Amino acid sequence: MNAIAIAAIYFVVWWIVLFAVLPFGIKTQGDEKDVTLGTTRSAPARLNLVPKAIATTFVAGVLVFLLWLAIDVYGFDLEWIATTFDIT
Repeated sequence: MNAIAIAAIYFVVWWIVLFAVLPFGIKTQGDEKDVTLGTTRSAPARLNLVPKAIATTFVAGVLVFLLWLAIDVYGFDLEWIATTFDIT
């Protein structure tokens, strides 16, 4: 894989992981009994986006590295998957 393909895959994986990580540790305004006027009780009280972005960057990097390792080093591809699991 070339660098542009890896960067594109990393970009997509980063966003997927971010959306998976966003709900972790969220406390709603209703949970904290401090509802801001004009918002719903289910709105998040604090998002903590910086730690989530750091965790997302790390996890996405590991996933893309494992994908690169499987494809470039070990030679996995769609044809191998089809023949190994008899998908026809």
